[in-house]
Amino acid sequence: MSAAWPASKRVLALSLAALAALYLLWHRSDPHFLAALIVFVAPPLLLLGGVLAGLRSAPLWSGIAALFWFSHGVMYAWSHPELGAWPWASIALSLAVVFSASLPGIRARFARRRA
Repeated sequence: MSAAWPASKRVLALSLAALAALYLLWHRSDPHFLAALIVFVAPPLLLLGGVLAGLRSAPLWSGIAALFWFSHGVMYAWSHPELGAWPWASIALSLAVVFSASLPGIRARFARRRA
C-alpha cells in the first residue's frame, strides 16, 4: 500500500483486512469452519486483493458486500446478545467499509455542485 493512496482507500483496505480477521477469530471454533472461511473470510480477502491491485470496481463491490456484513451483524447483535462484541465489531467495520468506499464518490458529487 503506497503512502500516496488517499486516506479513504487506506481505511478501506484496513477495514477489509480487519473484517476478515474478525470473522476468522469469531468462527475459529465453529463446527463448520471451512464453510465459515468460504462465506465470511474469503470475500473480504478477495476484495482486499482487488483494492490493493487497484481495481476500480473493488470499492463498489466492497460497499455492496458490506451491506450484507452489516445486516448479518445487526441480526446477530439482536438475536444473540450473548455473543458480546463480535457482532458489534462487524457492524462497525462494515460501516467503515461502506463509508470509505463511498467517500471518493461523495466528494466528487459535492465538488461538482459547488463549482
